[in-house]
Amino acid sequence: MIDANASRCLPDDLEQALLVGRIWDTDRGGPGVVAVRNGMMHDITSTVSTVSDLLEADDPATLARTAAGTGLGPVQAFMQRSIEAGATRPSLLAPCDLQAIKACGVTFAVSLLERVIEEQARGKAEDAPRIRETITALVGTDLSQVRPGSDAANRLKALLMERGAWSQYMEVGLGPDAEVFTKSQPMSAVGFGAAVGLAQESHWNNPEPEVVLAVNSRGKVVGATLGNDVNLRDIEGRSALLLGKAKDNNGSCAIGPFIRLFDDGFDIDAVRQAELSLRIEGADDGFVLQGSSRMSEISRDPLDLVAQTWGRHHQYPDGFMLFLGTMFSPIQDRDAPGAGFTHHLGDVVTISTPRLGALVNTVQLSTEIPPWTFGVRALYRYLAGRQR
Repeated sequence: MIDANASRCLPDDLEQALLVGRIWDTDRGGPGVVAVRNGMMHDITSTVSTVSDLLEADDPATLARTAAGTGLGPVQAFMQRSIEAGATRPSLLAPCDLQAIKACGVTFAVSLLERVIEEQARGKAEDAPRIRETITALVGTDLSQVRPGSDAANRLKALLMERGAWSQYMEVGLGPDAEVFTKSQPMSAVGFGAAVGLAQESHWNNPEPEVVLAVNSRGKVVGATLGNDVNLRDIEGRSALLLGKAKDNNGSCAIGPFIRLFDDGFDIDAVRQAELSLRIEGADDGFVLQGSSRMSEISRDPLDLVAQTWGRHHQYPDGFMLFLGTMFSPIQDRDAPGAGFTHHLGDVVTISTPRLGALVNTVQLSTEIPPWTFGVRALYRYLAGRQR
């Protein structure tokens, strides 16, 4: 059960923020594209039928600011109704639609160490504390000054290989090539207020709070939002070849609440300076975990990650959403000393940063949340019906 105040889930400079997103229109039985201007929400689907189309405009900010549409009132009131009434009223969807959903891994030093620990533990949470102590004694905990692909990174790589501590995760954390993988399918991400899903067989898992860039088909970053790259540590820890099983399940990708478009008051430098907060509240045990991460500590610049994803080597004709990675891997004990953190069903996860607002979701099993049934073909049929 989400107990949230909508005002705390919106950017702290809402009157200046230009937001775009999607809602589920229960009257029409399909999604609508919305723009938030000066704190007021407008359904602009009659002008631009998909968010992908909007982001392909020469000037997405101008289009979102001027597009004709139907007024839906204050965005704060809309979001509050969605929190209180759930699926019985129009609710927020993930703010992307046709875009591919890509993700970068091991882009922060802390997450690099935790991936190595997962691999060494072979998915057993109880072995993680001992391995963490061994690894940090060997390489230290501050790798943030080591630039991937640099001479210093190569020297560290050679040292680790000499000591038998090299890992495939060290390769993407220190080497020239970033880890970029497909997180989820177009139209499959869930949005603000929805339940995220865990695989039933996972017993060691956690949220991954991340900034997500909105990139158009020309490789231009046009906005940013928040994401939860739900992580099954035990499954990926058994083998990196299980990445798809660990990362891509029903409800395992949450994005929202809105894409904040780049304009004169918000740009890529604002992303570079962002500080993300994470709060996990247990519904059954009163457990609370809080943490934060600073984008300034990322090992690879966001635009470098975009360039490694898009270019002559790979195009995305409908654009893509790019998770930038996280430095947050919760290790606070929850169920037993030395057991570390894992989710309980019913957990409420809040990922926030002042200029993007907050993404709030509950945790359930992937098999128990609503199945994903509205895909690209359903969207095309729905939009064709709107035009008749």
